[in-house]
Amino acid sequence: MRNKHTSPIVLLGSRLLSPYIMVFGWYVIFHGHYSPGGGFQGGALLAASVLLIRVSGGRLISRMQLQEYVNTPLAIVGVIIYFLTGLTVMFAGGYFLDYGELPIPGMEPYWLRYTGILIIEVGIGLTVMAILVMIYDNMVKGEDYG
Repeated sequence: MRNKHTSPIVLLGSRLLSPYIMVFGWYVIFHGHYSPGGGFQGGALLAASVLLIRVSGGRLISRMQLQEYVNTPLAIVGVIIYFLTGLTVMFAGGYFLDYGELPIPGMEPYWLRYTGILIIEVGIGLTVMAILVMIYDNMVKGEDYG
């Protein structure tokens, strides 16, 4: 990590590959409630796309993609999405995370479950991505990696 010489070929490859990894991560999150995958796997893919740029380009280039100070609020937003969904259902008279009781008028219970699980998966994905990037940032703090 202390090597300050970045390869333009590795940087170009990672900058071309990172958006596709990110799109696939969002795909896994959005389709994880009825197929294998979900919030954790999609969040790990989103983190991998960010960390690919961080490892290959260094600190200066990675700041163009995601600032370090954004990780904590992003993780908090993901946790808040998760708990607000559960608390909303509880205030509507159901059990915590009983998606069939979401207070959305005019929706059938199966669509309520579909929507509730999707909301939860997005919250989990954001939290996992932010936490994994924070772990990496804390591990390399103090090193001269760009």
